[in-house]
Amino acid sequence: MSIFSSIKNAIFGGPAVAAPSASAPAPSAAPSAPASSPTAAPAPSSAPAASKPAAATPAAAVVDVTPILDQAVAKSGQKLDWRHSIVDLMKVLDLDSGVQARKQLAQELHYTGDTKDSAKMNVWLHKQVMTKLAENGGKVPEDLKH
Repeated sequence: MSIFSSIKNAIFGGPAVAAPSASAPAPSAAPSAPASSPTAAPAPSSAPAASKPAAATPAAAVVDVTPILDQAVAKSGQKLDWRHSIVDLMKVLDLDSGVQARKQLAQELHYTGDTKDSAKMNVWLHKQVMTKLAENGGKVPEDLKH
């Protein structure tokens, strides 16, 4: 899993979305085993029905990242400034915030600057992550993007 996907899933609740997808194939497998006579009709109708609501739910929902991250900071008991620091954002989400992880994130997001200049890279990463979160259904304060 990419680092950005880990960030997005930590904020948007990605593993909860993945769980219904994993449970959908299991019921499909169960009906197909005992259904020697009417297998074709029930299995195809249940599979598209399960995939349509799962696809519609994440697209329709807008996730306000500010209260989620503020609450995570409060729970952490640390003074973390997720609004301005990619390191603090990653820490509040309980993700590896080390330089190697940030370099990998920079690569994923197509950073073309010098990764040895970590201060410049970190500022760019934070803005890009905020922008990408907004592009993926997150409500992000305008001043945190670009």
